[in-house]
Amino acid sequence: MTDWSYWLAAAGVTVILELFSGTFYLLMIAIGLMAGAVAAFLGLGEALSLLIAAVVGVAATFVLRRSRYGKQQQRVQAERDPNVNLDIGQTVNVPAWQDGAARVMYRGALWDVELDTSVAPGSTAAPGQYTIREVRGSRLIVAA
Repeated sequence: MTDWSYWLAAAGVTVILELFSGTFYLLMIAIGLMAGAVAAFLGLGEALSLLIAAVVGVAATFVLRRSRYGKQQQRVQAERDPNVNLDIGQTVNVPAWQDGAARVMYRGALWDVELDTSVAPGSTAAPGQYTIREVRGSRLIVAA
């Protein structure tokens, strides 16, 4: 086998490993290995092929890290995320409060309701319409 075919085999193995890891970083290293294969195919020599592969791999990894795909995504709590739980943002009618808690009929079942005081500190629990802010198990956290 020629030198460039070893570079291609290494790139292929790296792509397969990337499929198992689920990140794009090994894919960037595979791009560097492909650049090394091209350099070897052009007959630039072993040392220059290795240098080109390293520079392209590091540059591709750096570009990926600076892109939106390389940044850590903010984790949103599922109990507060309306994309996960469609109840968030819906309204419920609370007929009466007792010691800061209530029971309401929502979606055909009885739910425990708790007032979210972090949205409006010092707010009092009065009967009326409330918006669901969070769902914790079978408890709805609501705010006016």
